[in-house]
Amino acid sequence: MKDIASLQPERIWHYFMEICNIPHPSKKEAKLATHLLKFGQSLGLESIQDATGNILIRKPASAGMESGTPVILQSHIDMVCEKNSDIVHDFEKDPIVPWIDGDWVKAKGTTLGSDDGIGIAAMMAILESKEITHGPLECLFTVDEETGLTGAFGIKPDLLKGKILLNLDSEDEGQMFIGCAGGKDTVATMDRETGIVPADVTGYQIRLSGLKGGHSGDDIHKGLGNAVKLLNRFLWNATRDFYLRVYEINAGNLRNAIAREGSAWVVVPDEQTEGFEAYSELYKETIREELKVTEPGLQFTVKETGLPPNLLAPDTEFMLLNSLYACPHGVVEFSREIPGFVETSTNLASVKFTDDKILITTSQRSSVDTAKTDIADQVASVFMMAGADIEHSTGYPGWNPNPDSKVLKICVESYRKLFSEEPKVLAIHAGLECGLIGAIYPGMDMISFGPTIKGAHSPDERLDIKSTQKFWDLLTDVLKQL
Repeated sequence: MKDIASLQPERIWHYFMEICNIPHPSKKEAKLATHLLKFGQSLGLESIQDATGNILIRKPASAGMESGTPVILQSHIDMVCEKNSDIVHDFEKDPIVPWIDGDWVKAKGTTLGSDDGIGIAAMMAILESKEITHGPLECLFTVDEETGLTGAFGIKPDLLKGKILLNLDSEDEGQMFIGCAGGKDTVATMDRETGIVPADVTGYQIRLSGLKGGHSGDDIHKGLGNAVKLLNRFLWNATRDFYLRVYEINAGNLRNAIAREGSAWVVVPDEQTEGFEAYSELYKETIREELKVTEPGLQFTVKETGLPPNLLAPDTEFMLLNSLYACPHGVVEFSREIPGFVETSTNLASVKFTDDKILITTSQRSSVDTAKTDIADQVASVFMMAGADIEHSTGYPGWNPNPDSKVLKICVESYRKLFSEEPKVLAIHAGLECGLIGAIYPGMDMISFGPTIKGAHSPDERLDIKSTQKFWDLLTDVLKQL
């Protein structure tokens, strides 16, 4: 079997493997930040860590390029931590285990961290190299991009000197992004009111798994199943056809990922078990048929289990199931200006039970700031009618496209020259740190590009090997032109 160390460009893959060996979940990426700081210092380069935890390494221009425009390369150092339920993995301690599957690099049952580990690896390779031609460089490694953009929020106006920024956090080779959506989170909290378990009932564990999941921005338009919505749909209908009662629901995980898995613990009267089990089989076949194109791996199981210690109070159960059913999920509006471009969306990300609370996490995105606020308020209104407390995050701004960008023109010409193809110039529905950086440094000329990554934010994440070479060739050629 081909070894990752044999892949080209060799130094990118060398540093990518190095990164995989250092745990770096969001908000707990200090080990990798320290590693990068020491890496820069070992090269004799100016290396600093700001108050937020971001790392900045400055490299002087190569010979003859001293008068070039100062350029910022930027990637984030945290990764989304998702795994399949049958995989034992501690993201705070265990390394990621990459392997080669045909034309792709994947991980063993977990997210790979190529978002944005491959951007970090490229920057490290450039910092190390004595052969690549470039002007003055600032390599900015930001923290906590995936769960709040904390690193970008914390950048101070006096940190960066460059006027051009290359963001290395996009996931489709051949596409160059010059704009992105803004976003915010909406979290609803309900009291977990409980009641007693009646006599003569049977307990069931309901499990929905095998969905693809994916990025709540990039993949929201693909018709993927949402475990929260599918599980709740079953429960909502079952409470009407049977005297089903709910003890607990746990579905979804991260705010910026489409929910892949979910489970519920319920009880059904003993005299209704036969009908309930038949109904469960019918529901399984129904959703498999509905999602046979986009979710061929869907699994839905209902197994008899022991009785729970208590049940949701009837009013709480009614409010929860109805609000989850009514909560919108998916594309809200497509752009009227750019055909096929998602303008506004919302993601019903997770439902989690604690001892006394029920937490429902959602996230909203839009390239139109007022539309972002509107859909967040719509989601909030659904849960307010259920008596929930609502909290909105501060959110982050979008990045307005500049089709007259100097760096865009250089990147397009470089791509044409290298590959004899025309790149696509787009805006992206996902959030990028460019929006925040642009707000801190008005007039910053920015572009985002990267290799092809599929299934980001899920254990199906995979990095295209050939596109990584093209990404490297483009990046190093653009640096010569700036």
